[in-house]
Amino acid sequence: MIDLRPVGYVIGLLVAALGITMFVPMAADMIAGNDHWFIFFESAIVSLLVGGLMALACANGVSEGLSLRQTFLLTSLVWLTLPVFGALPFVLGATQASITDGFFEAMSGLTTTGATTLEGLQALPVGLQIWRGILQWLGGVGIVVVAMVFLPELRVGGMQIFRSEGFDTSGKILPRAGEIASRISVIYVGLTIACVTAYFAAGMSGFDALVHAMTTVSTGGMANYDTSFGAFGPAVHYVAITFMLLAALPFVRFVQLLAGSAQPLFHDRQIRAFFLSIGFSALLIASWLWGRSGSVSEGAFRDALFNVTSIMTGTGYASADYMRWGTFPVTMFFLIGLIGGCAGSTSCSVKVFRYQLLFASVRSQIRQIHSPHGIFTPRYDGRPVSEDVLNSVMAFLVAFILSLGATAVLLGMTGLDFITSVSGAAAALGNIGPGLGLEIGPAGNYADINDPAKWILAIAMLVGRLEIMVVLTILSIKFWRN
Repeated sequence: MIDLRPVGYVIGLLVAALGITMFVPMAADMIAGNDHWFIFFESAIVSLLVGGLMALACANGVSEGLSLRQTFLLTSLVWLTLPVFGALPFVLGATQASITDGFFEAMSGLTTTGATTLEGLQALPVGLQIWRGILQWLGGVGIVVVAMVFLPELRVGGMQIFRSEGFDTSGKILPRAGEIASRISVIYVGLTIACVTAYFAAGMSGFDALVHAMTTVSTGGMANYDTSFGAFGPAVHYVAITFMLLAALPFVRFVQLLAGSAQPLFHDRQIRAFFLSIGFSALLIASWLWGRSGSVSEGAFRDALFNVTSIMTGTGYASADYMRWGTFPVTMFFLIGLIGGCAGSTSCSVKVFRYQLLFASVRSQIRQIHSPHGIFTPRYDGRPVSEDVLNSVMAFLVAFILSLGATAVLLGMTGLDFITSVSGAAAALGNIGPGLGLEIGPAGNYADINDPAKWILAIAMLVGRLEIMVVLTILSIKFWRN
């Protein structure tokens, strides 16, 4: 039987910590002279009491380290529990959201999906606007730490390729997990401060710059306006593009850069493939837009680059309604959303390195067919890839495709049309945010989706953010046996 006390202790502490962060939007509402501050005060007290009591109740079971099963369970339950308390300001506050909508909004925020059920965003109390940003910012740094510290050790979806004994990444320069987490957090804060400064210099107000910096660096995509980044000018768009790209790169490369080693950042095969994919896709869509308009314009290129970067990194901002651009761009956006950014970043979806390993495996098999007596080993960055890594990647890709299909079928059974079901499943499972179609596309939101579909999408966000295999492992009967 699994001892749940260490898991409960950590979750209790994190719930209490979430409650402490609620004092920030409370202060923002008080400064703005908004009576809504009391909602955050109530939510903070509830979170602190529940989290504190849970931690105290489980403190007698704390040990020096967690077992593998406890780690799996903790990784999942944290992302399931925090949205419950993160939803309190939405349910109790000015939006008076239903429990379904409140949980959906909080889950979307913490998983950095960026899908929203709220309308009239610019009219929300400043406390709620900054709370949406805080949820995404916390979720962004959380998933980076999980991806760099926990998932490689849990051997999830090929992430073990980034363990120190296999490749020259985090482990060789930062042997302790705590040190990895602390240095990544410092870089995350630094990027956020730089993004705030750049947005402000580009013309955003100080408040908008702060909130949008939090949702940009986390690649979350929740904006303060219904029109998303359509409310801002070209300079702001280019700032957003820059920081979305930076946030989608492996954070361990920034750690190495600050340590005086720039070579890994510029020679990382995954990073090169990521930038090539962004550039090629943006150029294709820009060419399409130029052909439709009959003229070459900077605005068309900027819109193409902005929205390609936003979708591929899983940020989910929109500078224009690309559903009006035609079938080719819409198809492109669906496909690049299934690529994602780099491993060990705040970005989402399948991740570039998994496709690289897949292609390396296919290439090796083709060469083996041509030369049956030869020995061809798949390689990544010049180093051989072990069979267990390849098996893990293949299992992840199969699980992702099956999960995508199952989610789309379930959404269809709730009454959603085919486009909404398929694109909604991809947007949730890939933590992208906007789907396709008039309802959940870049010009819409998830407000009018039926409640069963919202619960399905919320669970899909969780499954996608935990890289699927963690959740599937916990759901297996063998996991719970001694």
